Order: sequence, then structure tokens, then C-alpha cells
Amino acid sequence: MAKKKKGPRQIVGLQCIKCKQFGYVTEFNKVNEQLKKQTSNEGTFPISKYCKRCKKHTEHKAMKKLK
Repeated sequence: MAKKKKGPRQIVGLQCIKCKQFGYVTEFNKVNEQLKKQTSNEGTFPISKYCKRCKKHTEHKAMKKLK
């Protein structure tokens, strides 16, 4: 049986800003994200991804923390 990872990684769902559809699941390092926001006031999110419903590239935000 695989052991659960320990560490600062968070799994999140990405939601399209325009149509509000969840289309992607990704993970990011919570500690590095906080450091980016402190130093340059910019984080990793929003990310430009392809939305299947809109059929074009749109901004996606990290909206839902997954288990």
C-alpha cells in the first residue's frame, strides 16, 4: 500500500473564470506560493488554460482544495 505524501504540496481544482466549469486538477507548493506573494505580489494563479466549454484559452483560478 502506498504511503500518503507528507509536505507542503496542495492538490487543487482549476475553475474557468468565465463559465465556472472545473476542468483541471493540479498541485502546487504552498510554501513557495506564499513566498512569491510576499516578494513580488504575484502568485502562480490564475493560469491560462484551454476551456472545453468556452472552446478557447481562458484564465483558470485555483478554487477547490481536493483530498
